[in-house]
This record gives sequence, structure tokens and C-alpha cells, in this order.
Amino acid sequence: MFDHSKYGFGTNAIHAGQEPDPTTGAIMTPIYQTSTYVQEAPGTNKGYGYARGKNPTRTALENCLAALEGAAYGLCFSSGMGAMDAVLKLLRPGDEVITGDDLYGGSYRMFTKIFANYGIKFHFINLTEAGNIRKYLNANTKLLWVETPTNPTMQIIDLAACAKIAKENKLIFAVDNTFASPFLQNPIALGADIVMHSVTKYLGGHSDVIMGALVTNEKSLYDQLYFILNSCGANPGPMDSFLVLRGLKTLHIRMERHCYNGRKVAEYLKTHQKIEKIYWPGFTDHPNHEIAKKQMKDFGGMISIVLKGADLAETFRVASSFNVFSLAESLGGVESLINHPATMTHASIPKEEREKSGVVDNLLRLSVGIENVDDLLSDLKQALS
Repeated sequence: MFDHSKYGFGTNAIHAGQEPDPTTGAIMTPIYQTSTYVQEAPGTNKGYGYARGKNPTRTALENCLAALEGAAYGLCFSSGMGAMDAVLKLLRPGDEVITGDDLYGGSYRMFTKIFANYGIKFHFINLTEAGNIRKYLNANTKLLWVETPTNPTMQIIDLAACAKIAKENKLIFAVDNTFASPFLQNPIALGADIVMHSVTKYLGGHSDVIMGALVTNEKSLYDQLYFILNSCGANPGPMDSFLVLRGLKTLHIRMERHCYNGRKVAEYLKTHQKIEKIYWPGFTDHPNHEIAKKQMKDFGGMISIVLKGADLAETFRVASSFNVFSLAESLGGVESLINHPATMTHASIPKEEREKSGVVDNLLRLSVGIENVDDLLSDLKQALS
């Protein structure tokens, strides 16, 4: 049995949670494409009864993800939103949630358009100073939900400071770790109770899977979340689980190149005459840079830019002028993408609200891929000319 506690990240990305197939010796985890499992007698299902609840391919992936995040338990869902939905279902009417004022648009939409209708109250606040949390605490506060770096202005939130406040006030502390990936940041080690990923992004890494995941060290939370998953059915299929397992085997190599290319692109854009503002946590003048330096291994491949003096038409022209970067939703794949948050990923947030956090009409978000960096810089040069 592979003991992941003895090995480093790259080795665990390839081996954790996985063993050669006992029947054939196949080194790759089989795709158990089945909906049900034969039992010798009622109740003798060896842990697998019906595939909505568990599937061996998915189990291998869940164990691998837990190992990479330094957690005991993992759960995979049919999407990142499915994973988030399960966390919110831990709450009851009258409960309150504290979260950031710069969130992925889909998160904001779920909070305000779905769960607010069930009597759950959300406070969207500036979390760059963790002490702000205390102003919104009351007896009904049950969950602290944090993204860091945030989407798309790359706010850096002090996870250890948030964890301290959450623990003192008996809150569930959940962290969306999608932008960093477990290669760059491990919120469990910093005190988080639950870590969430849109597995679609860096973990899958090849823009061919939709999936979400939750990891935790707490058995009681795992049991509740598994009950929700099994009861509500937001489970991924075995083929998708296999594809993510395959993607994870190169996560450490891909992230190193994402970070390298991201730094080169950020440095190029920093002094570009057509860029008014750039968001990338690797710059020393980026707010909370020292916290990012402390809690992250590197600064990632996500960058946002504000075009100087550009109206919506000019912003659209630039966004549509790339040859290597593709104009598309999502992030974290091997290919470089460019996104216009105001009309794409954050369109569900009212204009006044998104502009308060810096998501203006002339902001573009870049997901820097792993192509030849000189080609990426040339593409930026021509698109911005």
C-alpha cells in the first residue's frame, strides 16, 4: 500500500490513492464504468452498492486529492458549483455567511439568487484585512467562505488570520483554492476546515473535464458532506475521474511552467504603455504581497489587467485580437485564455457591485498557459498594438 506521508508532492500527484489493478496489474486506475455492483447477499456490498454514492475510480481520485491537500478525506462532485452547493447545504434558515467582496460570479450568483431565498444571509466584505470579519460576527454566523487569490482582482487573504477568527467563533472555515491549486497553497495546513476546488481548472488541467472537489480533515464534516453528495446526486462519472487522475500526474510540472510564464507575462505588462493597472500577487507593490509570499509557494499564472482609457468597444477589440491566447471562459488549462469578466464570468454581478471591487468594463483576465513564453509575449505585443 502506497504511504503518501513519506513522499513529496510530485510523487504523490502520480501515485497517491492509486494501486495497480489487483486483477491485471494495470498501472493506471481502471475506469469502472458501472452503475451498480453485485452483492453475494443483501448488505455485503464491500463499500460499493450504487455508483451515485461511490465508484472505485472516483475513490482513487478523492484519495489522491486529499493527499495533495494534506487532508484525510476527499469528495468529488460533478462541478465546482456542485461542491459549493454541498457546503451551503450544511446551513439552515437564519444562518449567516461572511465572504469576500471579490468573488467568482458563479459563487455570488449561487449565494444571492439561490441560498438567500432559503433564509441564509450573506455579508460581502473586504477580507484583505482579516480583522474586518469581527465587525460582522453575531450568534447566527456559521460559515466563513474565502477565495485567495480572488477572481479576478487577485486579492490575497491571510488564511491563518481568518482561521484564528473562525476557530474562536466556532465557524466553518471554507477556502476556494482553485486559483492557487494545492501545489502553491495548502489551506488545511493554515487552519481551514474545508478546501474547495473547481477541478475543471488546474487540477484537470486540459480543459476537457467539468468537476469539483472538497477536502477536509474532520470526519464529522466529511460524513455530512458525503450524505449530501449521495442524497442529492451531484457526482462525477468514472471517465471524468480517470481524466483528472491522469491530469494530476503532471500538476507539479504544469504549475511550475504556469508560474514561470505568468511571471514573464506580468513583468512585460507591468510597464506597458496601454496598461493602466495590473493585478498579480508576485509584485512587491501588490496588496498583501508579503502574505502571498508567506502562504504560497509561488504566485501563479492568473493575471488581470485594466486597459488605459479603453471603452467597451476597444476592450472587446483587444480581447478578440489574440492568436495564441483564446477568448474563452474558464482558466487553468495548458492553453492560454483571455476573459472579459464584466460580460463573461462575472456578468451575474450587478455593475455597481462588481465595479466596487475593481471589476470594471476595461478589465481583462489572463490565464497564462504553458506555451512557449516568447510566443505569448509576441501575441500580447500585437494584440495591444
